[in-house]
Amino acid sequence: MRFHKLIHMSAAVVLAAVSPGAARAATGGEPAAVAPIDVAACLTAAAADDMDKAGPACAAVIDNDKTAKPDLVKALIARGALYARHDQIDRAVADDSRVLLLDPTLADVFNARGELWLKKGDKPKAVQDFGAALRIDPNHEKARANHKAIARELERIGAQMAVAGKPSFNCAGARRPVEKAICANRELADLDREVYAAHARVLREARDPGEAKKFQREQDDFIARRNAGFGRPGYDLKKAMQERLQRLNGVDGY
Repeated sequence: MRFHKLIHMSAAVVLAAVSPGAARAATGGEPAAVAPIDVAACLTAAAADDMDKAGPACAAVIDNDKTAKPDLVKALIARGALYARHDQIDRAVADDSRVLLLDPTLADVFNARGELWLKKGDKPKAVQDFGAALRIDPNHEKARANHKAIARELERIGAQMAVAGKPSFNCAGARRPVEKAICANRELADLDREVYAAHARVLREARDPGEAKKFQREQDDFIARRNAGFGRPGYDLKKAMQERLQRLNGVDGY
């Protein structure tokens, strides 16, 4: 009996000497080490624009609780960029948003998400992300260009909204029937303002004073025909204004 006990004790000593980790696992101690998650397959497939391979490869990294934070960030950025290239905008926004929760210092990701907001038509969120990118990196060229363009667009939209439904002239001083009709109709008022703005642009871009005078005479003739024609059978004020705008914008004229 003592001989059998000695055999079992010797085997345990040898096992512990050869493989301490295995011995601990066998005796109920610390578990064996878990192999690290490899992010390379995700990054490679995403870079190759291979959606079929990148999907499961990146999910294996992103959905694993054992993934280290730096690798998780890399996988989310790679998959988000892949989604963006395939116009899966909501998924791309979700991945970029998760990245920024993990690391809010990444200017490139703020800029990328801003461009995604633009694709979704959400300009306020886009300009906010471009601004965030610039606060992190004031020299970020893409973010600076994007921010400038979208801020200018928002300013233009704001200006348009401020004058929406208002013609180029003061309605308080409107005397002619045609002017009163324009003031009473938002669509006609917007058309009148656009015609006025297009005419002003044409005058600014005239090559010489003689050409500017020619353009002014044509505008005066249009106004005279509009005033005389309004109210007569067959005269379409909206159509006349649209045709004038098209000519000023170069569709069939300048």
